[in-house]
Formats: sequence, C-alpha cells, structure tokens
Amino acid sequence: MAKLGKEELELLKSVEAGEWRSVREKDREVSRYQEYAKATFRKDRRVNIRISSKDLEALQMRALEEGIPYQTLISSVLHKFISGRLQDRGA
Repeated sequence: MAKLGKEELELLKSVEAGEWRSVREKDREVSRYQEYAKATFRKDRRVNIRISSKDLEALQMRALEEGIPYQTLISSVLHKFISGRLQDRGA
C-alpha cells in the first residue's frame, strides 16, 4: 500500500470524522458549480490601475514563479480577496 501524503491524510481523517455527505442530484449540482466557475473566470470588463513599479515587478516575478501571466495573478488575488478566501500568512 502506498504511503499517503499530508493532504491525503487530512482528507481521510475528514471522511472518517463524518464531515462529508452525499449530494443528491449530483449531475445538477455539478452543472451548477460549473456555471459558477464559468462566471468567476468570465473576463468581460477592463480595468486600468496605477501601481508602483516595485509592486508591478514583484507581481511579475511572482507570476513567473507560478507560471501564469501577471494579469491573471492580479485577477486571481482580487477574486480571492472579494470572496473572502485570501488569507494572511500571519493569521
């Protein structure tokens, strides 16, 4: 049997603790969340902002490390912030 990684162990503990539940009408739920995902990533507006050169360079370097365009990184960070999923490492 293969050794489980940290995330896999956390999932296993969660399942064993009864934190998971079956979803009724799975196909309908999958479709619903697919629509949410499409709406989240639909880019239908343009925004121009002014930021410091230092911040832009840092964003570009981070995006390069992540292997994504820096505009995509900025969009992702903003989305996570407004949806309450951006967490401070110090918290």
